Amino acid sequence: MQIYSKKRRWKILLMGVALLISILSLYYTNRLVSELKLEEQNKVELWAEANRQLVIESSPGEPMVALILEIIRNNNTVPVILTDDSANIISHRNLNLPKNGQEEFLNKALEKMMRFGKPLEVNLGDGEFQYLYYHDSTLLTRLRWFPIVQLAVVFVFMIIAYIAFSATRKWEQDQVWVGMARETAHQLGTPTTSLLGWMDVLKMKEVDDNLVNEMRYDIERLQTVTSRFSKIGSKPELYPQDIVEVIAGMVEYLKRRSSALVKFNMEVAEPLKPYIPLSRPLFEWVIENICKNAIDAMEGEGDIRIKVFQQRKSVVVDISDSGKGMTRAVQNTVFKPGFSTKSRGWGLGLSLSKRIIEQYHKGELTVLSSAPGKGSTFRITLPV
Repeated sequence: MQIYSKKRRWKILLMGVALLISILSLYYTNRLVSELKLEEQNKVELWAEANRQLVIESSPGEPMVALILEIIRNNNTVPVILTDDSANIISHRNLNLPKNGQEEFLNKALEKMMRFGKPLEVNLGDGEFQYLYYHDSTLLTRLRWFPIVQLAVVFVFMIIAYIAFSATRKWEQDQVWVGMARETAHQLGTPTTSLLGWMDVLKMKEVDDNLVNEMRYDIERLQTVTSRFSKIGSKPELYPQDIVEVIAGMVEYLKRRSSALVKFNMEVAEPLKPYIPLSRPLFEWVIENICKNAIDAMEGEGDIRIKVFQQRKSVVVDISDSGKGMTRAVQNTVFKPGFSTKSRGWGLGLSLSKRIIEQYHKGELTVLSSAPGKGSTFRITLPV
């Protein structure tokens, strides 16, 4: 639980840092855009004044004419349109005119500039006015969109990197679990075989047959567990099995190994096609894991209800308990490797169960419902 709490805190911290960087980037760019916009506005005003001087001066000197023309020529970025007081276009600058339909293009550009903002008024004297319309330069427009595009690219890169790192980490975890499982199977193999030999010795010494048979049954179960661990990491063979009979057999075993205060109730809804492809040892392991977790959640006293029914082209197994239930946060992490609410738990049971159902049997294992104080229901869905 602590591992995943720390992981969530790191995610929140990284998201907060990314958000802060985004805000600072947008703030800086908007400030730069505002400064450039003011500079372009000053440039347009200077351009308008140069045009006014060129019109009103009846006989400007040659140096003055050269200066005015230089000012006009220097505006090579901001799109401008100069009109009379009847909105007739007199001149324009920095517009990429098409080869055909130039008049229509200019009229549309003028309409766009009229919506952009208030024009600059050029007073020519004697009640005559001209109006200078303008728009942001291409550079300013691109700069306005640059931080958004930049953040989008960074965001996409982060998503791709996160997916890649998550996939790599999951593969490494899988390799660790497979290695641990096979090593466990190897370590259990020899003592289990020895125990079977000692069982024969006990039988020869005329020990109570009932005790010997129960011990033999437990050793066989231990062999089954060893077999389960050895199959982790390799694709198991699936054979048509009666799922009702498989679950009923595991329930009988759990009844004999559980407190009398734990009540099992199994319900089979008809019609049902019980024969589905299963790896019996692995599927029994899943049922055992879920039921043992339920017994732990009930603290050795309560009801476990198992319902088997068919839903369209799937067989569904609902396993409910009357235990203490789970919060939403626990439900989100209950299937993750290493997660456990028990102080001595390894947190592998439900993680391996989900892997067995979803990867090997192409089914689904989920928490159907759970709430603190109201118990939990796990749902297994298997294709027919």
